[in-house]
Amino acid sequence: MKRFSVGIPLNRRKSKTEELTDPIVVAVSSSARHTFSKPNQRLIKLIKGIGVEGDAHSGKRVKHRYLVNKNSMKPNLRQVHLIQSELFEELNAKGFSVESGQLGENITTRGVDLLALPTGTKLMLGAKAVIELTALRYPCHQIDDYQKGLLNAVVDRDGERNIVRKAVMGIVLIGGIVRPRDSVIVNLPAEPHHRLKYVW
Repeated sequence: MKRFSVGIPLNRRKSKTEELTDPIVVAVSSSARHTFSKPNQRLIKLIKGIGVEGDAHSGKRVKHRYLVNKNSMKPNLRQVHLIQSELFEELNAKGFSVESGQLGENITTRGVDLLALPTGTKLMLGAKAVIELTALRYPCHQIDDYQKGLLNAVVDRDGERNIVRKAVMGIVLIGGIVRPRDSVIVNLPAEPHHRLKYVW
């Protein structure tokens, strides 16, 4: 298994350059209710096979309300939602005003291109928590109610005109506490790699 994006040892002080480039957790968020946005938290607790403790989307079976109505017994591939903070910078440059947690993600990262990672990539967050990436996340239809025009801004097309969704989701393989400024360590799966896809 290929590994990259290692964190800085705890006994060594980071340089200013490393602080800007090292993959880190920017913010963590959760909500016990099915709200569009999730308030930022001081920390979140990931539970193996469940998701974020106390979050509305946690559970072994699907919790998304649309999916529950279709088939409540499907495995929950959406235990944890992640967005890279670079997306917010991109959106804010276009005139929107978006901050961590406001698009409903649990974990906001910086310094790693989540959208470029293949299916099955494992992210080690902080001291021990591990998430496996399962799919892309399609933005909720409520996003345009939140800020008009935001839906088109977070869904692009690549050079081959394929739709690009700018958020990912995953399942918890190893539980643990995750806090802002925790390191993010990326472990790629064995080749051949397969792009993250949008799945219901």
